[in-house]
Amino acid sequence: MVDAYMAVLKRLSGVNPAQTTGTYSALRAAQALVSDARALRDALSLMFERHEKEIHIRTMAKALECLEGNRILPRLGPPTHDTPPNASS
Repeated sequence: MVDAYMAVLKRLSGVNPAQTTGTYSALRAAQALVSDARALRDALSLMFERHEKEIHIRTMAKALECLEGNRILPRLGPPTHDTPPNASS
C-alpha cells in the first residue's frame, strides 16, 4: 500500500500545474495516475479483505520518510517562491 501511495504522490506532483512546465509531461503523469490509483485501490481493498482496518499514522509517516516522501510532498502544492517554474527572466 505504501509503494502504491508513493506512486500516486509522484504522479500528482507531475500533474500539478503550479509545478510543471509542460502540458505533455502533465498529460503523461495524469494518464499514469489512473493506473497508479487503481493499484492503490487494489492494495487498500486487499488490506480490508484481510481485516486490516486501520492505517497506523506513525508507521505510515516513517515509511514515507524512508522512501523520500518529504521530497515529493512540497511539489504537491504551489511553489514556495514568487516566480512560476516556467517564467523566463
